[in-house]
Amino acid sequence: MHGTKPLLADSDFPAVFRKPLEILQLNLGYLCNLSCVHCHVNAGPRRTELMSRETIGQVLALAEAADIHTLDLTGGAPEMHPDFRYLVRAARGLGIKVIDRCNLTILEASGYSDMAEFLAAQQVEITASLPCYLEENVDKQRGKGVFRDSLAALQRLNRLGYGQQDSRLRLNLVYNPQNAVLPPDQQHLEQAYQQHLWQHYGIVFNRLFAVANMPIQRFGSMLVSQGRFEAYLNLLKDHYRADNLDHLMCLNTLSIDWQGFLYDCDFNQMLAMPLGAAAKPRVHISELSLDRLRDAPIATAAHCYGCTAGQGSSCGGALAAVHP
Repeated sequence: MHGTKPLLADSDFPAVFRKPLEILQLNLGYLCNLSCVHCHVNAGPRRTELMSRETIGQVLALAEAADIHTLDLTGGAPEMHPDFRYLVRAARGLGIKVIDRCNLTILEASGYSDMAEFLAAQQVEITASLPCYLEENVDKQRGKGVFRDSLAALQRLNRLGYGQQDSRLRLNLVYNPQNAVLPPDQQHLEQAYQQHLWQHYGIVFNRLFAVANMPIQRFGSMLVSQGRFEAYLNLLKDHYRADNLDHLMCLNTLSIDWQGFLYDCDFNQMLAMPLGAAAKPRVHISELSLDRLRDAPIATAAHCYGCTAGQGSSCGGALAAVHP
Protein backbone atom coordinates (compact mmCIF):
# COMPACT_ATOMS: atom_id res chain seq x y z
CA MET A 1 0.00 0.00 0.00
CA HIS A 2 1.25 3.48 -0.87
CA GLY A 3 1.92 5.79 2.08
CA THR A 4 0.48 9.27 1.57
CA LYS A 5 1.86 11.11 4.61
CA PRO A 6 4.95 12.45 2.75
CA LEU A 7 2.65 13.75 0.01
CA LEU A 8 0.61 15.73 2.55
CA ALA A 9 3.36 17.18 4.74
CA ASP A 10 4.16 20.26 2.62
CA SER A 11 1.01 22.29 3.26
CA ASP A 12 -0.10 25.90 3.56
CA PHE A 13 -3.22 25.02 5.57
CA PRO A 14 -3.89 27.85 8.05
CA ALA A 15 -3.13 27.48 11.75
CA VAL A 16 -6.02 26.41 13.98
CA PHE A 17 -6.20 26.24 17.77
CA ARG A 18 -8.16 24.22 20.28
CA LYS A 19 -11.36 25.26 22.00
CA PRO A 20 -12.60 23.69 25.29
CA LEU A 21 -12.60 19.88 25.15
CA GLU A 22 -16.08 18.36 24.89
CA ILE A 23 -15.78 15.08 22.96
CA LEU A 24 -13.54 12.02 23.17
CA GLN A 25 -13.39 9.99 19.97
CA LEU A 26 -12.12 6.58 20.86
CA ASN A 27 -10.79 4.02 18.38
CA LEU A 28 -11.26 0.67 20.11
CA GLY A 29 -9.21 -1.17 17.50
CA TYR A 30 -9.04 -2.21 13.87
CA LEU A 31 -10.95 -5.51 14.07
CA CYS A 32 -13.90 -5.42 11.70
CA ASN A 33 -16.13 -7.86 9.84
CA LEU A 34 -15.72 -5.77 6.65
CA SER A 35 -12.80 -4.43 4.57
CA CYS A 36 -14.25 -1.36 2.83
CA VAL A 37 -12.41 0.40 -0.01
CA HIS A 38 -12.91 3.87 1.55
CA CYS A 39 -11.88 2.79 5.07
CA HIS A 40 -9.26 5.22 6.36
CA VAL A 41 -8.12 2.91 9.17
CA ASN A 42 -7.51 -0.22 7.06
CA ALA A 43 -9.81 -2.22 9.33
CA GLY A 44 -10.60 -5.85 8.61
CA PRO A 45 -11.34 -9.33 9.99
CA ARG A 46 -7.66 -10.20 10.46
CA ARG A 47 -6.67 -7.15 12.48
CA THR A 48 -5.76 -7.93 16.09
CA GLU A 49 -5.22 -4.44 17.55
CA LEU A 50 -7.65 -3.92 20.46
CA MET A 51 -7.68 -1.42 23.34
CA SER A 52 -6.80 -2.87 26.76
CA ARG A 53 -9.12 -2.72 29.78
CA GLU A 54 -6.47 -0.56 31.52
CA THR A 55 -6.60 2.04 28.73
CA ILE A 56 -10.39 1.98 28.78
CA GLY A 57 -10.22 2.81 32.47
CA GLN A 58 -7.92 5.74 31.72
CA VAL A 59 -10.35 7.00 29.08
CA LEU A 60 -13.24 6.89 31.54
CA ALA A 61 -11.16 8.73 34.15
CA LEU A 62 -10.29 11.44 31.62
CA ALA A 63 -13.91 11.75 30.53
CA GLU A 64 -14.99 12.30 34.12
CA ALA A 65 -12.15 14.70 34.97
CA ALA A 66 -12.69 16.82 31.84
CA ASP A 67 -16.51 16.79 32.16
CA ILE A 68 -16.81 15.28 28.67
CA HIS A 69 -20.36 15.25 27.31
CA THR A 70 -19.87 12.76 24.43
CA LEU A 71 -17.91 9.55 23.92
CA ASP A 72 -17.68 8.72 20.21
CA LEU A 73 -16.77 5.07 19.63
CA THR A 74 -15.11 3.98 16.41
CA GLY A 75 -13.14 1.05 15.02
CA GLY A 76 -13.03 -1.20 13.06
CA ALA A 77 -16.35 -2.39 14.25
CA PRO A 78 -16.35 -1.10 17.85
CA GLU A 79 -19.03 -3.63 18.83
CA MET A 80 -16.51 -6.45 18.23
CA HIS A 81 -14.31 -5.28 21.09
CA PRO A 82 -14.79 -7.68 24.03
CA ASP A 83 -15.17 -4.77 26.48
CA PHE A 84 -17.55 -2.74 24.32
CA ARG A 85 -20.57 -3.33 26.56
CA TYR A 86 -18.57 -2.65 29.72
CA LEU A 87 -17.38 0.68 28.29
CA VAL A 88 -20.86 1.73 27.16
CA ARG A 89 -22.44 0.92 30.51
CA ALA A 90 -19.70 2.74 32.40
CA ALA A 91 -19.96 5.87 30.23
CA ARG A 92 -23.75 5.96 30.44
CA GLY A 93 -23.45 5.56 34.19
CA LEU A 94 -21.44 8.79 34.21
CA GLY A 95 -24.20 10.54 32.26
CA ILE A 96 -22.11 10.68 29.09
CA LYS A 97 -23.74 10.48 25.67
CA VAL A 98 -22.36 7.56 23.66
CA ILE A 99 -22.18 7.43 19.86
CA ASP A 100 -21.61 4.07 18.20
CA ARG A 101 -20.15 4.31 14.69
CA CYS A 102 -21.71 1.17 13.35
CA ASN A 103 -21.29 -0.54 9.98
CA LEU A 104 -24.80 -2.04 10.40
CA THR A 105 -23.83 -5.50 9.14
CA ILE A 106 -22.31 -6.37 12.52
CA LEU A 107 -25.85 -6.24 13.98
CA GLU A 108 -26.76 -9.17 11.71
CA ALA A 109 -23.55 -11.13 12.29
CA SER A 110 -23.33 -14.36 14.25
CA GLY A 111 -22.68 -13.69 17.91
CA TYR A 112 -24.13 -10.17 17.85
CA SER A 113 -27.85 -10.90 17.50
CA ASP A 114 -28.70 -8.99 20.69
CA MET A 115 -26.38 -6.03 20.09
CA ALA A 116 -29.12 -3.79 18.67
CA GLU A 117 -31.26 -4.41 21.77
CA PHE A 118 -28.29 -3.59 24.00
CA LEU A 119 -27.67 -0.30 22.18
CA ALA A 120 -31.33 0.65 22.50
CA ALA A 121 -31.42 -0.22 26.21
CA GLN A 122 -28.41 2.02 26.82
CA GLN A 123 -29.87 4.79 24.61
CA VAL A 124 -26.74 4.81 22.46
CA GLU A 125 -26.87 7.10 19.43
CA ILE A 126 -26.06 5.16 16.27
CA THR A 127 -24.21 6.71 13.37
CA ALA A 128 -24.22 4.09 10.66
CA SER A 129 -22.35 3.86 7.39
CA LEU A 130 -24.54 3.48 4.31
CA PRO A 131 -22.56 4.98 1.41
CA CYS A 132 -25.50 4.82 -0.99
CA TYR A 133 -29.15 3.78 -1.07
CA LEU A 134 -28.59 1.60 -4.16
CA GLU A 135 -27.54 -2.03 -3.72
CA GLU A 136 -25.06 -2.13 -6.60
CA ASN A 137 -23.11 0.87 -5.36
CA VAL A 138 -22.95 -0.27 -1.72
CA ASP A 139 -21.84 -3.82 -2.56
CA LYS A 140 -19.22 -2.48 -4.96
CA GLN A 141 -17.71 -0.30 -2.25
CA ARG A 142 -18.14 -2.56 0.77
CA GLY A 143 -18.60 -6.15 -0.44
CA LYS A 144 -21.28 -8.47 -1.78
CA GLY A 145 -24.33 -8.79 0.45
CA VAL A 146 -23.51 -5.75 2.58
CA PHE A 147 -26.50 -3.77 1.31
CA ARG A 148 -28.93 -6.57 2.13
CA ASP A 149 -27.54 -7.00 5.64
CA SER A 150 -27.52 -3.22 6.16
CA LEU A 151 -31.21 -2.99 5.31
CA ALA A 152 -32.04 -5.84 7.69
CA ALA A 153 -30.13 -4.07 10.46
CA LEU A 154 -31.87 -0.75 9.79
CA GLN A 155 -35.28 -2.42 9.89
CA ARG A 156 -34.31 -4.09 13.18
CA LEU A 157 -33.27 -0.72 14.61
CA ASN A 158 -36.51 0.89 13.43
CA ARG A 159 -38.52 -1.81 15.23
CA LEU A 160 -36.66 -0.92 18.42
CA GLY A 161 -37.61 2.74 17.99
CA TYR A 162 -34.46 4.08 16.35
CA GLY A 163 -35.13 6.91 13.90
CA GLN A 164 -38.81 7.11 14.76
CA GLN A 165 -40.60 10.37 15.44
CA ASP A 166 -40.81 11.28 19.13
CA SER A 167 -38.19 8.63 19.99
CA ARG A 168 -35.04 9.39 21.98
CA LEU A 169 -33.17 6.74 20.00
CA ARG A 170 -31.30 8.59 17.28
CA LEU A 171 -30.20 6.91 14.06
CA ASN A 172 -27.94 8.79 11.63
CA LEU A 173 -26.59 7.51 8.32
CA VAL A 174 -23.24 8.33 6.74
CA TYR A 175 -22.66 8.83 3.01
CA ASN A 176 -19.23 8.59 1.37
CA PRO A 177 -18.69 9.40 -2.33
CA GLN A 178 -17.96 6.45 -4.60
CA ASN A 179 -15.09 8.26 -6.27
CA ALA A 180 -12.58 11.09 -5.94
CA VAL A 181 -15.24 13.81 -5.80
CA LEU A 182 -16.73 16.06 -3.15
CA PRO A 183 -19.96 14.92 -1.49
CA PRO A 184 -23.14 16.42 -2.97
CA ASP A 185 -25.29 18.87 -1.02
CA GLN A 186 -26.08 17.14 2.26
CA GLN A 187 -29.62 18.48 2.65
CA HIS A 188 -30.74 17.42 -0.81
CA LEU A 189 -29.05 14.04 -0.49
CA GLU A 190 -30.71 13.47 2.87
CA GLN A 191 -34.11 14.04 1.30
CA ALA A 192 -33.28 11.56 -1.49
CA TYR A 193 -32.19 8.95 1.06
CA GLN A 194 -35.30 9.45 3.17
CA GLN A 195 -37.63 9.17 0.20
CA HIS A 196 -35.95 6.10 -1.31
CA LEU A 197 -35.46 4.14 1.90
CA TRP A 198 -39.03 4.80 3.06
CA GLN A 199 -40.75 4.09 -0.24
CA HIS A 200 -38.79 0.92 -1.03
CA TYR A 201 -38.00 -0.53 2.39
CA GLY A 202 -40.09 1.29 5.01
CA ILE A 203 -36.93 2.56 6.72
CA VAL A 204 -36.68 5.86 8.60
CA PHE A 205 -33.71 7.68 10.15
CA ASN A 206 -32.93 11.06 11.73
CA ARG A 207 -30.04 12.63 9.82
CA LEU A 208 -27.72 11.94 6.92
CA PHE A 209 -24.05 12.95 7.22
CA ALA A 210 -22.21 13.53 3.94
CA VAL A 211 -18.51 12.89 4.59
CA ALA A 212 -15.64 13.52 2.19
CA ASN A 213 -13.13 10.75 1.53
CA MET A 214 -9.72 11.61 2.95
CA PRO A 215 -6.61 11.10 0.76
CA ILE A 216 -5.05 8.74 3.31
CA GLN A 217 -4.71 4.99 3.92
CA ARG A 218 -6.67 2.73 1.51
CA PHE A 219 -8.40 5.54 -0.37
CA GLY A 220 -5.22 7.62 -0.65
CA SER A 221 -3.22 4.59 -1.75
CA MET A 222 -5.79 3.84 -4.44
CA LEU A 223 -5.51 7.41 -5.74
CA VAL A 224 -1.71 7.12 -5.89
CA SER A 225 -1.95 3.83 -7.78
CA GLN A 226 -4.32 5.40 -10.30
CA GLY A 227 -2.27 8.57 -10.68
CA ARG A 228 -5.10 10.72 -9.32
CA PHE A 229 -3.75 11.71 -5.90
CA GLU A 230 -2.55 15.18 -6.87
CA ALA A 231 -5.73 15.93 -8.81
CA TYR A 232 -7.91 15.02 -5.83
CA LEU A 233 -5.80 17.10 -3.46
CA ASN A 234 -6.09 20.06 -5.84
CA LEU A 235 -9.86 19.54 -5.92
CA LEU A 236 -9.98 19.86 -2.14
CA LYS A 237 -7.75 22.95 -2.13
CA ASP A 238 -9.68 24.64 -4.94
CA HIS A 239 -12.91 24.34 -2.94
CA TYR A 240 -11.46 25.52 0.38
CA ARG A 241 -13.82 27.72 2.43
CA ALA A 242 -12.32 29.74 5.28
CA ASP A 243 -15.67 29.98 7.09
CA ASN A 244 -15.49 26.24 7.77
CA LEU A 245 -12.44 26.71 10.01
CA ASP A 246 -14.48 27.78 13.04
CA HIS A 247 -16.51 24.57 12.94
CA LEU A 248 -13.85 21.89 12.50
CA MET A 249 -14.39 18.80 14.64
CA CYS A 250 -10.78 18.88 15.89
CA LEU A 251 -11.42 22.11 17.81
CA ASN A 252 -13.33 20.44 20.67
CA THR A 253 -12.48 16.75 20.14
CA LEU A 254 -9.60 14.56 21.27
CA SER A 255 -8.86 11.39 19.31
CA ILE A 256 -7.51 8.37 21.21
CA ASP A 257 -6.05 5.33 19.49
CA TRP A 258 -6.33 1.71 20.65
CA GLN A 259 -3.03 2.02 22.55
CA GLY A 260 -4.12 5.19 24.38
CA PHE A 261 -2.08 7.70 22.39
CA LEU A 262 -3.64 11.10 21.67
CA TYR A 263 -4.23 12.95 18.42
CA ASP A 264 -6.08 16.04 17.24
CA CYS A 265 -8.41 14.00 15.04
CA ASP A 266 -9.04 10.50 13.75
CA PHE A 267 -7.38 11.29 10.42
CA ASN A 268 -4.21 12.54 12.13
CA GLN A 269 -4.26 9.34 14.15
CA MET A 270 -4.14 7.29 10.96
CA LEU A 271 -1.24 9.42 9.71
CA ALA A 272 0.62 9.10 13.04
CA MET A 273 0.67 12.88 13.46
CA PRO A 274 1.12 13.51 17.22
CA LEU A 275 -1.07 15.83 19.23
CA GLY A 276 -0.26 19.50 18.61
CA ALA A 277 1.58 21.29 15.86
CA ALA A 278 5.12 20.93 17.22
CA ALA A 279 7.35 18.04 16.19
CA LYS A 280 7.52 15.97 19.39
CA PRO A 281 6.92 12.41 20.60
CA ARG A 282 3.35 11.23 20.81
CA VAL A 283 1.48 11.76 24.07
CA HIS A 284 -0.19 8.93 25.99
CA ILE A 285 -3.45 9.43 27.85
CA SER A 286 -1.65 8.56 31.10
CA GLU A 287 0.65 11.56 30.58
CA LEU A 288 -1.94 14.15 29.59
CA SER A 289 -2.37 17.38 31.48
CA LEU A 290 -5.67 19.04 30.60
CA ASP A 291 -3.94 22.43 30.89
CA ARG A 292 -1.84 21.41 27.91
CA LEU A 293 -4.89 21.42 25.68
CA ARG A 294 -6.00 24.97 26.47
CA ASP A 295 -5.74 27.06 23.25
CA ALA A 296 -3.13 24.59 21.96
CA PRO A 297 -2.22 24.51 18.26
CA ILE A 298 -3.64 21.66 16.19
CA ALA A 299 -1.43 19.54 13.94
CA THR A 300 -2.40 20.08 10.30
CA ALA A 301 -1.33 18.94 6.84
CA ALA A 302 -2.77 19.02 3.33
CA HIS A 303 -5.45 16.40 4.10
CA CYS A 304 -7.15 19.01 6.31
CA TYR A 305 -8.47 20.60 3.13
CA GLY A 306 -10.82 17.61 3.02
CA CYS A 307 -12.63 19.01 6.07
CA THR A 308 -12.86 22.56 4.72
CA ALA A 309 -13.71 21.98 1.05
CA GLY A 310 -17.13 23.04 -0.17
CA GLN A 311 -19.83 22.42 2.45
CA GLY A 312 -17.14 21.05 4.75
CA SER A 313 -16.86 17.59 6.25
CA SER A 314 -16.66 16.12 9.73
CA CYS A 315 -17.76 13.03 11.63
CA GLY A 316 -21.02 14.94 12.09
CA GLY A 317 -21.44 15.58 8.39
CA ALA A 318 -21.33 18.85 6.46
CA LEU A 319 -19.99 21.83 8.40
CA ALA A 320 -22.27 24.07 6.37
CA ALA A 321 -25.12 22.56 8.38
CA VAL A 322 -23.86 24.28 11.54
CA HIS A 323 -23.45 27.78 10.13
CA PRO A 324 -25.35 29.86 7.56
